[in-house]
Amino acid sequence: MKPLFIQYPKCGTCRKAAKWLKDNNVDVTSRHIVEVNPTAQELSEWIDKSGLLVQKFFNTSGQVYKQNNLKDVVKTASREKLIDLLAGNGMLVKRPIVVTDDFVLVGFNESEWDEKLK
Repeated sequence: MKPLFIQYPKCGTCRKAAKWLKDNNVDVTSRHIVEVNPTAQELSEWIDKSGLLVQKFFNTSGQVYKQNNLKDVVKTASREKLIDLLAGNGMLVKRPIVVTDDFVLVGFNESEWDEKLK
């Protein structure tokens, strides 16, 4: 299975990540995070596979996060509530995300991508 590259095309970090994938000949299936928002089930699986806390999947610098004052909610809400929030609006989800059979990468960290995708 080709890695799934979840991105928001207007995001500068996503564009940089897409260029890295192309430059490194990593063939992916691309998915627009707003047009096809991750489901609660997908997010739950990805969070488990990533080894990260659910809070790390929030786009804390995004307008939706800030406008809804989610900083305190993210600290105290249950995992299920947080996953429901993420599944309800793709703009809340940190991106890009790369999903493979073995691992999930959240955000673009070039050295991590070098290690995992090359």
